[in-house]
Amino acid sequence: MSVPRTALVHDWLTGMRGGEKVLELLCELLPGADLFTLIHVPGSVSAAIERHPIRASRLQRLPGVRRYYRWLLPWMPAAIEALDFSAYDLVVSSSHCVAKGARPRRGAPHLCYCHTPMRYVWDLAELYFPPHRFAPPLRRLIGWQLERLRRWDRRSAARVTDFVANSAFVAERIRRHYGRAADVIHPPVDTDFFTPASSPRADYFLVVAALVPYKRVELALEACAARRLPLVVAGDGPERRRLEGRAGPQARFTGRVSDSELRELYRGCRALIFPAIEDFGIVPLEANACGKPVIALAQGGALESQLADQTALLFREASAAALGDALDSFEAMGFNPQVIRQNALRFARPRCRAQLQARIEAVAGAALP
Repeated sequence: MSVPRTALVHDWLTGMRGGEKVLELLCELLPGADLFTLIHVPGSVSAAIERHPIRASRLQRLPGVRRYYRWLLPWMPAAIEALDFSAYDLVVSSSHCVAKGARPRRGAPHLCYCHTPMRYVWDLAELYFPPHRFAPPLRRLIGWQLERLRRWDRRSAARVTDFVANSAFVAERIRRHYGRAADVIHPPVDTDFFTPASSPRADYFLVVAALVPYKRVELALEACAARRLPLVVAGDGPERRRLEGRAGPQARFTGRVSDSELRELYRGCRALIFPAIEDFGIVPLEANACGKPVIALAQGGALESQLADQTALLFREASAAALGDALDSFEAMGFNPQVIRQNALRFARPRCRAQLQARIEAVAGAALP
């Protein structure tokens, strides 16, 4: 049986983050697939992704959309539904927002790799839209929009034939919000690229994150400032200006960095600080692959990727005080770089590739080349 004509769907192509690392692997497994997305910023993703024919939604035509696309959330469901998949025998979506709402033609299977149900409208709605920031009329409008998006999100889950979650933590969210079961395939870690330095340094603590509310970067800023510990923050996003305003003199913001620059930042740090409740989190494992320990909040995906007191120091409360206590404890702890790297190897890219290939073949009813 020949490989069916396949459409890949991803929410937006504006940078290489964890979701795009999974998409990159899907692109390798499905080299003949067309790629659909809401917004595409040319050159912002890897060559393996850019090689595919990319078809963007009507939102792409809005002037300067790359600067404000996140504010178009209320219009994203309609934009994804307007994309035409009638010519495709199989749809594979990589979704953290609305991509899983793609409409396949009747009878065509739809496999969704779900990074998370829309966190902005479910678990983290109050973090993204804190009521105290908005006047009452706008607060009511936001509440109405969020409820409308939740209804759409539940309803459109029926268009998915099979769900794959990036962690058991996300599989539980899928069960809770959509009433659906999901297999778990953890995301890939490029352990061939992220490797330890021949002469390791330990000069600073490191945060690697998109600068958005749920990453809780301010906890690292406050805890390190109180102890005058050097901190490097790698990443960019809408929260950058606010966070820079709260940072002490010991903090340095790099903005976005290349993969090679990121590897050097991992290699040079004392530890990665990971204060978010993350869906899974590739960043801690990239640090592990470079032989570096992690100081992580003991919630979410970190509990699946990290080994307490072997690869990570886990703190229990999402507060600067709890993180500060962990930083104090870290000074007296010893970590074995070889044990840390071995942990990352459990999540190496070939494992994820093989699992994804098997899942796609099962849904498609055909072997991939």
